Amino acid sequence: MGLLEDRVVLVNGGSQGVGAAIARATVREGAVVVITGRRTEVGEKFAADTGTHFVRADLADPVQARDSVVRTVEAHGRVDCLVNAAGLTSRGSLLDTTPELFDQHMAINLKAPFFAMQAAVADMTTREAPGTIVNIGSNCAHGGPPFLAPYSAAKAGLAGLTRNAAHAHRYDRIRINTVNIGWTDTEGEDVVQRTFHGAGDDWREKAARSQPMGKLGQPDEIADFVVFLLSDRSGVVTGSVIDWDQNVLGGQD
Repeated sequence: MGLLEDRVVLVNGGSQGVGAAIARATVREGAVVVITGRRTEVGEKFAADTGTHFVRADLADPVQARDSVVRTVEAHGRVDCLVNAAGLTSRGSLLDTTPELFDQHMAINLKAPFFAMQAAVADMTTREAPGTIVNIGSNCAHGGPPFLAPYSAAKAGLAGLTRNAAHAHRYDRIRINTVNIGWTDTEGEDVVQRTFHGAGDDWREKAARSQPMGKLGQPDEIADFVVFLLSDRSGVVTGSVIDWDQNVLGGQD
């Protein structure tokens, strides 16, 4: 028996990066897994390769974020676990961020999780059934670098939303937590490094050497931790915003 045997799990943003790793891990643990993404060809190929079910959704639209849950319930009867893994990391400082860029970050990084959680909790409470939700946050919620101002603001909002919703629904036996990840080696990070920072083919090796553990965060490792939080093995833990990183908040050299 896997840790998520027969659970219905929805991974928003599950066709690439950390979300894809979580989708693979939840399948391995026995779950029926639904993933969402904007690119139909990518999502359908990933679903075919992993035994997941793909639902196209542009999570910048809160209606589509909510409907990702609705469509999962229509197809599988319920949603037991929700993971909000989609993220936007385009750069912007306090001085150069446009209202349009700010809104894009809020739409993907905060509004989409809010309305997906709203729909998932509505299904769980209607059925009077327990459930678990994990949001993928960022250590930028603590402040972040100057070039990630709107991203940091949105992720800080996600941390507050996690605590608020977890408190509101703890007596419904719905556990809601956030994992604040640090610098992670994903396909999306490769694009970001090349696009915004002029990185070359050796950027991963240089980045790894700069980190205390000699490597960047790995999606599969994050996925194992998320599975633990989704499963009964994590007990009563709810409302936690957990730093999954190798740099220590408040530490000084």
